[in-house]
Amino acid sequence: MYFFFNSNKMLFIFILFFSTLISISANSWLGCWIGLEINLLSFIPLISNSNNLFNSETSLKYFLTQSIASINFLFSILLKMILFKNFEFNFLISILINSSLLMKMGSTPFHFWFPNIMEGLSWLNCFILMTWQKISPMILLSYYMNNNFLIFIMILNVIIGAFGGFNQTSIRKLMAFSSINNLGWMIAALMISENLWMFYMCMYSFLISMMCFLFFTLNIYFINQLYNFNMNFYMKISIMINFFSLGGLPPFLGFFPKWIIINFLLNNNYFIITFIFIMMSLIMLFFYIRIMYSSLMFFNFQIKWFNIFIKNKSLIYINFFNLISLLGMILSTLFFM
Repeated sequence: MYFFFNSNKMLFIFILFFSTLISISANSWLGCWIGLEINLLSFIPLISNSNNLFNSETSLKYFLTQSIASINFLFSILLKMILFKNFEFNFLISILINSSLLMKMGSTPFHFWFPNIMEGLSWLNCFILMTWQKISPMILLSYYMNNNFLIFIMILNVIIGAFGGFNQTSIRKLMAFSSINNLGWMIAALMISENLWMFYMCMYSFLISMMCFLFFTLNIYFINQLYNFNMNFYMKISIMINFFSLGGLPPFLGFFPKWIIINFLLNNNYFIITFIFIMMSLIMLFFYIRIMYSSLMFFNFQIKWFNIFIKNKSLIYINFFNLISLLGMILSTLFFM
């Protein structure tokens, strides 16, 4: 039974992978829509895990929101086919297509489903939702961009992602708002260059994989678990390093893609947008530092009998991840010499 469940899970992950390839390699908008639908239908069985108490609610919420976005996308492409000669409607159609794709990836102002669904997922599904599920909509967005609309959306993403993380007790919701904040940076990278977006996406996916692996290994889902657990001090340092790298604090590895985007924005005289991006990143770093400062300073000795036992292989992976996060210190010496 265990092997059967795992084989089914691997089958759905395989379909999820190929549905993204169908979307990004399709020659028509209808082919892109079919790829998005296959992606939706392959991710829902991954959410429906019997170990999760919120599986039915999460699956239903995800299905409804993605179905509404798919209907809007299909209506937009049909409208584009009918009115393709009428250039007066191009602006409206581009906003409709962009809005449906933004809703697919959980961007503002269509982000209300994203933190609630993240709360009901396992760490593996959280990783897939924050990284792989954004690839198809982002690439399709690059085919038909409305620049003025997307500049407004990326500023809104950065602001809501930063302020939405305040007063959150759930780490999964905190990571969801962090993903919304990073989505603003991704849209900026996509508007500059697809290669820059690919670089940022790879770096972000790697950092998110580190965080999800750490929280899965330690079985952590809420911030107060960092305070109450009689955790090894080294493990708290590991989480702190990866939080700082995810927040883009120099000279950690996560700083470099953001630094490249800031350089491009300054070279194109987007000074106000650059200022907003930097200030919102500082707010993100503020509540990362607040969490880690509290977890490092506060110790609860009432449950000293509780210890976390980590396998040697997991410890090797965590050490490897920390060394790669600190790789930015080496890169900073090379770039600034």
